[in-house]
Amino acid sequence: MAGFKNRLFDHDSDVDLTHKINTMELENWISHLKYIEKELINLITICNHNLNTRLDDSTVVKRFEKKQNENQTLLNALIKYSNSRTNIVECEDTACDMVYITEHESYRRSYLYHLDKYRRLKDDFFNKIHGKIKLVGVD
Repeated sequence: MAGFKNRLFDHDSDVDLTHKINTMELENWISHLKYIEKELINLITICNHNLNTRLDDSTVVKRFEKKQNENQTLLNALIKYSNSRTNIVECEDTACDMVYITEHESYRRSYLYHLDKYRRLKDDFFNKIHGKIKLVGVD
């Protein structure tokens, strides 16, 4: 069973619970970044189909492409980090556990920062196109 190792049990220690919750959170981040990648591809494609000229802003596509590179860099880092977490079971002391917990907090900050910047970029894009294109089914 795929998620069995991450099931939470009453007898789990606080550290075990933290590692399991962090693993589930990490899996969610990776899934979300993969979705953002697909969304960025769609946004770049939309922009490249004459929308750029309507926006009077040639930087829109460049900003999405830059965010796409940043997204891929973070996704690759999280996947590498996820693979390194298989060694958690070998921790025999609190210091070892704390290294993983501290590293996870650092990745959490990076993920949340990336997400915030991406949302701002998207909001800026939608504010720019508002009223410049006719959306199907919207009166």
